[in-house]
Parts: sequence; C-alpha cells; structure tokens
Amino acid sequence: MYLVNDDSNFLFRFGSLARIPGLTHAVTSRLGGVSRTPYDGLNTSFGVADDPAAVHANREWLRQATGGIHAYTRQNHGTAIQVITPRSLPPGEPIVTPSQAADALITDMPDVRLLIQTADCQAVMLADTRRRVAANVHCGWRGSVADIIGRTVARMVADFGCQPADMVAAIGPSLGPCCAEFVNYEQEIPRVMWPFRVGPYHFDFWRISRHQLVQAGLAADNVACAGICTRCNPHLFFSYRAERQTGRFAALIGWNEEA
Repeated sequence: MYLVNDDSNFLFRFGSLARIPGLTHAVTSRLGGVSRTPYDGLNTSFGVADDPAAVHANREWLRQATGGIHAYTRQNHGTAIQVITPRSLPPGEPIVTPSQAADALITDMPDVRLLIQTADCQAVMLADTRRRVAANVHCGWRGSVADIIGRTVARMVADFGCQPADMVAAIGPSLGPCCAEFVNYEQEIPRVMWPFRVGPYHFDFWRISRHQLVQAGLAADNVACAGICTRCNPHLFFSYRAERQTGRFAALIGWNEEA
C-alpha cells in the first residue's frame, strides 16, 4: 500500500488494485480535511458527533478526488449484505446512504463507489475482474466470527455469477495482532479461531481474513493486506481503541464505465 498526496489530503492505494484497468479504489487517512479535534481532520462519519458541515465537506472532497456516485452504508456489526442497484440511488444525488443497515455492499454498476468507514475494524475490498463486480465489507471481530467475508463472496457468486478465482481482495489498515487484545476470548471468539491467537490474549485478524478469503475460493496471491495497525498509528488513521472519541476514515472501491 502506498501513499498519494492529493491536494493536501492523503489517500492510500494498493498496488495490486491500482494495476487493474478500470478499477478505482482508495483508503483515506485522517490527514487533511476540515474537522476539528478530536475528529481532525478527514472524518467521513456523521455518527461520531462531529460538525455535520465538516463531514459534508470531507465527503465532498473525497467524491471529487475519486469521482462517481458514493454509496455509504449504515454499519451495525451485523451480517446484512446490500446490493446497490439503480433503485438504491436517488436520481441526481452524488452521495447517498441507503436506509437499510448493512455491513457489506456489492454492485456491478459502473461509476459507483462503495464506501466502508472504520476506526480499527477492517474494510475488505473485493473486485471480480471478469464480471466487473465490486464489494466492500465492514469486518470487525464480530464480522470475522460470523464470516461476513465468506458470506459476501458467496453472495457475489449467487447474484452475479462471479467466480472466486477471478477475484482480488485487499484488507485495509485496521487493528493489528500487536493490539487486538481479547481478554475474554473464550467467550467471544469461537474455538475454531484460536489457532490465530498470537499471545495469551491477542489475535491476528489480518490472518483470519486472509484465511476466510482463501476458504471462500480466492487465490492466496490475490489477497493483499495493508499490514498497518490503526491503534499503533493514530497520527495517520482514526483508532477507537487508541482514542475512543474519534472520527472514521473510509475505504472505497468501484468500477468505471468501460471505454
């Protein structure tokens, strides 16, 4: 993953995704933007008590920087998956948040960007390079336990005829094994995931997501991971575990109109 300075705001991109013709993606940092402390600066969430005008400005900057219609989602750490269709998008609105709560978004619509907001959870971006279908998954530890990643891949297969062998994936900056501490893991984490424990109470959820993607049929070489812990880098990314009262950064993905 590499950093791009775009008009004094900062975006990260994955080399593996950036090399795919017609695919747009980005991960924001917290740098730039207009939000004030403790949400400084590029907070994209209305749900953290930030000034709504600042959030509107930050979202509009991101839309201008990456183009297309931006579709956000109402995340609730569940397993609901929403397919974005023309009926989901009000005419003439470049930034939308469908009323239905969901923790994963899928679309085959060109020029639509699917956005997930995080502050320690993972954003797992998926793209089928043959069918030109994109997905974005909000995956915290509850999502990992429920295998929302595998559910999303299965939905792409069922609804769009995708083949996992044609998919690429990228796991965004999130809580690393250094900081993913679960002192009550025996009650919270199922035993099948205990092999991913890296200390008395720490888990490697990056490796769990890689495993779930491969179990869903993706080639291991087609899975990239930022490998950046948000709690260790609160100067770059919002981290709930590090700061509690903080903003949310965004990851987005979507296909462009074919030339």
